Amino acid sequence: MPRKRKLLAQLSALQSNTSFPQIDALEKQNTTPGADPSPKSSKYFMIEKKNSPQLQADFFNQPCVSLAKSFLGQILVRKLPDGRELWGRIVETEAYLGGEDEASHSKGGKQTQRNAAMFMKPGTLYVYQIYGIYFCMNVSSQGEGAAVLLRSLEPLQGLDAMRELRRTSRKAPTKLLKDWQLCNGPSKLCQAFGIDKAFDQRDLTQDAAIWMVPGQDPPGEQDVVATTRIGIGNRGEWAQKPLRFYLRGNRFVSVVDKKMEREMAARGQSPCS
Repeated sequence: MPRKRKLLAQLSALQSNTSFPQIDALEKQNTTPGADPSPKSSKYFMIEKKNSPQLQADFFNQPCVSLAKSFLGQILVRKLPDGRELWGRIVETEAYLGGEDEASHSKGGKQTQRNAAMFMKPGTLYVYQIYGIYFCMNVSSQGEGAAVLLRSLEPLQGLDAMRELRRTSRKAPTKLLKDWQLCNGPSKLCQAFGIDKAFDQRDLTQDAAIWMVPGQDPPGEQDVVATTRIGIGNRGEWAQKPLRFYLRGNRFVSVVDKKMEREMAARGQSPCS
């Protein structure tokens, strides 16, 4: 079957099984000869549009470190009030292990009004504010007070909307952000996805405005860098524990650990192409 007819058949089947507002634009872009490829037509985006099972409670019900690694490659979806959907592939996370973790908001097992979401069922969003301005988004896991920080995303769909949300979130006028600058940090991704304190304690398996779907081709161990967390200050041994995880070679990661990557290369751990 010619490529165009085959793609149209796939899109027709997709439209009969799912409801996505931008499918017509996607079809036009991907059947036009010589069309310029962009993150909007990423292979990850295309695959997930065709098979979009939402990640359920059993996925989130994992130990914190396991969940932090499992998030890599999964897709975060945000539906804006006007119906547009923003899609981003998770490329960087940090694990916060609860009571014993000196860098965690739940250290010592202390539960407060602010961190209550960290003690709720796995898959609950914990959104907090830093510097009185910016927001960071975490997802609760197994373990009392344990949660995973989402640090960086690879934008896949809705990049224009992300740029507008980032622009309106910043005080001073700046140059147009490049794709890799949209979500390469925990506060940046919250700005780009319109996440604020109103999302705190929401359930990723039930919410109509934010959820996750599986990514294509989960990364192998050789594709994942495990290194120290960012910006946790003087937390003794906890500042040195390898509890940050990112996709090796991905340009949307916020901070690359070149030393660790050299050590991986020396051990013969080559990233998959």
